[in-house]
Amino acid sequence: MKNLKYIPILLLSRLPFWLVYMLSDISFVFLYYLIRYRTTTVRKNLTASFPGKGISEIKSIEKAFYRHFTDLIFESGKFLSISEKAIKRRFQVLNAEVFEDFFKQGRSLIMYTAHYGNWEWLAAIPLSLSHKVLTFYQPLKSTYYEALMKNARERFGAVAVPSKKGYKTVIELGSQGALSLTCIIGDQRPKKNSSRHWIKFLNQDTPFLIGADRIARKTNYPVFFPLMKKTSRGHYTLEFVKVIENPNEATAEEIIERYASILEEAIIETPHLWLWSHNRWKLKREDG
Repeated sequence: MKNLKYIPILLLSRLPFWLVYMLSDISFVFLYYLIRYRTTTVRKNLTASFPGKGISEIKSIEKAFYRHFTDLIFESGKFLSISEKAIKRRFQVLNAEVFEDFFKQGRSLIMYTAHYGNWEWLAAIPLSLSHKVLTFYQPLKSTYYEALMKNARERFGAVAVPSKKGYKTVIELGSQGALSLTCIIGDQRPKKNSSRHWIKFLNQDTPFLIGADRIARKTNYPVFFPLMKKTSRGHYTLEFVKVIENPNEATAEEIIERYASILEEAIIETPHLWLWSHNRWKLKREDG
């Protein structure tokens, strides 16, 4: 009975993909042309990030971003009911053996993720690995969406852990001898009272939240970045790119900078796959 409140969303998630993408196309027109959802922020971010591009090229990336963004919304909904067979066909992990090699050495891992590609479908990674997958998240104010999001992310075996409990959870698993992959998003804007490291990223001074780097250095867990590519509508490939193998041999700043460099390269190659609607550069260096 407690799941009845989710029926409307679950019914939508069971629509066939062809109909889902029809709704996505309608949503694109509505968001981009009618209500102009965050178009000012997107245009500002793109223009500042790519000063060498003309307005026609900026607009082209902008439209491509909104088309991907509406697809992402509906694909996230589909994740609530998509079958294991279907997600494996649409979300292909290319080099899971890289992780398995480290697991055989008795080493757990950290995956430094980003709002790039279809980050919600990263919750399907447990289907390709032999050990526990943790995913850190910021709890939502709405208990309805909080439970819905948690259920979706744990469908295929991942364990959603509130960020405040993340480090403690990782250490506890390590003390128990349990091997794990911990997923931490690293490209969100830090809050004003948060520790941060400034990097020149996409042509702008950009603050990066400190946290994953500290966990990596304290545990010496190898760090990877999930490089996702959209091969066609509703189909993605995922390749794990090494950020650093022995974090305790580097400074926290070096780990963040290596991560940021890999992410920047991915964004430059396929810019519309990143979340441009986020006000990433609201915080200025003079703010601290």
